[in-house]
Amino acid sequence: MSPTTPHDDTALRRRRAVRTAIVVGAVALAIYVAFVLSGVIGR
Repeated sequence: MSPTTPHDDTALRRRRAVRTAIVVGAVALAIYVAFVLSGVIGR
C-alpha cells in the first residue's frame, strides 16, 4: 500500500467537509420546513 500524500489527504478532507456541509444544510432545511408547516397547520 502506498503512503498517502498531502494532496490525497487534502482532497479527502475536502470531500468529507462538503458531505458534512450538505448533511447539515439538509437538516437545517428540514427543520425550517417543519417550522413553517407547523405555523401554517397551527392556524
